[in-house]
Amino acid sequence: MSRWAWAEVDLGAIEHNVRELRASVAPSELWAVVKADAYGHGAVPVAAAALRAGAAGLCVALVQEGVALRQGGIDAPVLVLSEQPREELPAAVVHGLICTVYSHAQVDALATAVVAAGRTGQPVHLKVDTGMRRVGAEPADAVAVADAIRAAGPVLHLAGVFTHLPVADEPDDPFTADQLRRFDAVLDGLAAAGHRPPVVHAANSAGLLAHPGARRSLARAGIAIYGISPGPGVDQLSAGLQPALSLRARVSHVKQVRAGERISYGLRHTFVADTTVATLPIGYADGVPRRLSSVGGEVLVGGRRRPIVGVVTMDQLMVDVGDAPVAIGDEAVLIGAQGDGAITAAEWAERLGTIGYEIVCGISQRVERRYT
Repeated sequence: MSRWAWAEVDLGAIEHNVRELRASVAPSELWAVVKADAYGHGAVPVAAAALRAGAAGLCVALVQEGVALRQGGIDAPVLVLSEQPREELPAAVVHGLICTVYSHAQVDALATAVVAAGRTGQPVHLKVDTGMRRVGAEPADAVAVADAIRAAGPVLHLAGVFTHLPVADEPDDPFTADQLRRFDAVLDGLAAAGHRPPVVHAANSAGLLAHPGARRSLARAGIAIYGISPGPGVDQLSAGLQPALSLRARVSHVKQVRAGERISYGLRHTFVADTTVATLPIGYADGVPRRLSSVGGEVLVGGRRRPIVGVVTMDQLMVDVGDAPVAIGDEAVLIGAQGDGAITAAEWAERLGTIGYEIVCGISQRVERRYT
């Protein structure tokens, strides 16, 4: 069964973006971040496309996300980017996921899970907090955590060290350079203590685009592989990327309204002239923000921009198509291209005061993904 509302994901665009990003970071490896169901694009198909295009590994946020990749037939290296609940660690070990640690408690819990599974040599990456102030070992504690990993050998081994850059999308902010200096000091301290992990990484999408010094052994590409700029400060560096996702619906109802009539919950929109309204069977339960109409949200119908009128409802929204011919079953585009027109996730984000990440991640699972 198929709804008259769906998202199309162009896997060719994913592959193009990965190839472009790989070329920009060479000789560093590129790992594709496919957490949050590949930012709403579909983790298993996107992971497979990224690997076909040369990604060397994958990154996820949760053990469950890594397990889903394994169950989908993905056997590439998968890094879980933060510490996980103790009860999730056995699954991480059994499914061959690379775990992140930054505390003694997690080192102990992971070692216990590895022993219980009858395994040895579990790879771990040590995350260091150089300024994000979210998670990670304090720089002064990094050697002690690495020592704990070594003490757990041969059950665990330190396979990598990494950090995260919160303002890499603002290239003129000196904070990123300061972070990288702190990170290098941590690496020097680790080396002095005999810890020389083979993998070092710091760059996210914005970092790999705007900060060559952040690329290190590998770069973690998230939003950029989906063809969305990490932020206005790096828009010019993202120009060669292709948006991979479009959001579409078919007209489910057409009606004539007269000047002075009002529409949708609260009757907040009043028509100033007679016109035609097309209803689309997609709403805020699908990821179209309820207030999109109040900030100038538009839809492409017949290749022309048409305004959303009235508040977006849970399952439907309405579009003023003027005097243009429109019929039930006609295709409308909320995000993507039609004719000579295009609406992007970045445009939605700008109107709504958010970021493109939130727009694509917010498209709900009841919207079918169709792959091309």
